[in-house]
Amino acid sequence: MAEATRKRVWEAAARLGYAPSAAARALRTGRSDIVLGVLPDWPIHHVLGRLIQQLTHAFAEHQLTFLVHSSAQPARPLREVWKALTPAAVLALNRFPESEAEAMRAVGIEVVMTMHGASSQDGHAPPAAPLVSEEPIGALQARHLAASHRRLGYAYPDLPRLDVLAQPRLDGVRQVCEERGLPEPVVRSVPLELDGATEAVKAWLAADPPVTGVCAFNDDIAMAVLLGAQALGLDVPGDLAVIGVDDIPSSALLRPSLTTVVRDTDTLARGLARRVVDALDGKATLTARIEDPLGIEHRDST
Repeated sequence: MAEATRKRVWEAAARLGYAPSAAARALRTGRSDIVLGVLPDWPIHHVLGRLIQQLTHAFAEHQLTFLVHSSAQPARPLREVWKALTPAAVLALNRFPESEAEAMRAVGIEVVMTMHGASSQDGHAPPAAPLVSEEPIGALQARHLAASHRRLGYAYPDLPRLDVLAQPRLDGVRQVCEERGLPEPVVRSVPLELDGATEAVKAWLAADPPVTGVCAFNDDIAMAVLLGAQALGLDVPGDLAVIGVDDIPSSALLRPSLTTVVRDTDTLARGLARRVVDALDGKATLTARIEDPLGIEHRDST
């Protein structure tokens, strides 16, 4: 087609509000441009929301559209969703039955399991090293506190659906305690309410030897610990130091302001998108972990 003719066609299309057909493009290229992200039944708060946004941007750079499906109940069955969308790939942030993954692959959908290893029990995929590990987060927290504290506590979430994140973070804390010759960390479930958080702080103080530094699962739980300590008249960090995870905006507004682990979710999102694109391009699947830079925002609570 001559350039002048091409220009007239596009001008006419613009006037008529024409949009290219995704179905026709899929027929021409041989694949959809949709990547379906399967989310666990987790609260979609600051960090997960930010990761979703950055994944959307990262896939857009590869001319791919990122759509998400939450596993929160009641939800439409995953099989109905991927059959309706026929995505090019599925990026799974949680585990699902291997039979589901095999059904996807049978119709040409690439499946990338990312965040966590899976158990071979109850029909789920066989154990695999996670592409993104949570253990380094707990280890970084523990190393930060172990420099000046001889007994650590761990503030565990009281939502069982978060175990897949909380347990490996706790394992990271335990590993550092063992390496440093410190006692086993004292683990307490901390609800997001003052009375429960205060009881957890009392339990840490009653330990022998008493806990003087607490690694919290995330910033929300760290805030509850801070409020529980303040309700008991404790000085933070003098009597009890606290470190969180996620660097949510309100963590800097607390008094004392909260020390927290910062995750570079932009680098993480780009690495996950690259892994999916490589799979779509037929490149050898790599099992190495995705780059997941971590740092500490050191504030007044430690």
